[in-house]
Amino acid sequence: MEARLIEIEIKLSYAEDTLEALNRTVFRQQEQIDQLQQLVIRLSHQLQDMAPQERREQAEERPPHY
Repeated sequence: MEARLIEIEIKLSYAEDTLEALNRTVFRQQEQIDQLQQLVIRLSHQLQDMAPQERREQAEERPPHY
């Protein structure tokens, strides 16, 4: 009976270690997701800022047959 209890305690210890490692991994991944979301937002704003300028430049260009 005592050997079985020790075996269960060992397995529980490994399970706790694995859970802690998974928690750290999920935490790091969430940080990366947050950083990537911020990057996407910044890039989206940059594209929006550039689009009107490009349209103006295209409208001002004369077609090649003129």
